[in-house]
Amino acid sequence: MPKSPDGFEAYGVELLADDIRGLIGELGAASALLVGHDWGGSIAWTTAMNHPEVVDRLAILNAAHPRRLSEGLKHASQLRKSWYFFFFAVPGLPEDVVHARDWHFFRHFLQDANPPYTPEEIERYVEAWSQPGAAAGMINYYRASVRQSQKEAAAKLRPISASTLVIWGERDSYLGSDLAEPDRDDVPNLDRVERLADASHWVHHDKAERVNELLIDFFAAA
Repeated sequence: MPKSPDGFEAYGVELLADDIRGLIGELGAASALLVGHDWGGSIAWTTAMNHPEVVDRLAILNAAHPRRLSEGLKHASQLRKSWYFFFFAVPGLPEDVVHARDWHFFRHFLQDANPPYTPEEIERYVEAWSQPGAAAGMINYYRASVRQSQKEAAAKLRPISASTLVIWGERDSYLGSDLAEPDRDDVPNLDRVERLADASHWVHHDKAERVNELLIDFFAAA
């Protein structure tokens, strides 16, 4: 497994969106059907904004549009859900905390899945987290995010031209369900928001068959 880059500067979503554009080209394709969850969803939103020529269709799983997330963080209810955003921005301390008690902190984040992750699945996560630099790499996504002011981030937003599907697990412990629907000015070609009532933040795990059906049907129309 490649080592995670050092320093939070390598984890800004705009830089990572550039990487996605480069990867699509490296694979010999002019464009792609793009799907992302959580941080992958944030990067997918930004790729579709900054590099519309490489995104034919966009599917987002439990990842708020940047403007919707920024608005949500103005309210106490979402701040309570997103407290870890700001904890992870603290230098050094988060790495010590997440390693403690056999990765208890990160294990906790998987507990609201429905059905639960199996012990075997969790151990595969632990194996990945234990790679040199992996924990710092995960935390650096948050460090890069909070170091950009909301005003600066909002100024960089532009409408997404790709047809877009949002799939949202309603039992998300980290993102309020009010964040699911992006503003039509930001996503004028929003196909729909598909809400799955019994799914958690890990919607692709909880309702794998349904999520796959939705993705296949949506991408088949491209």
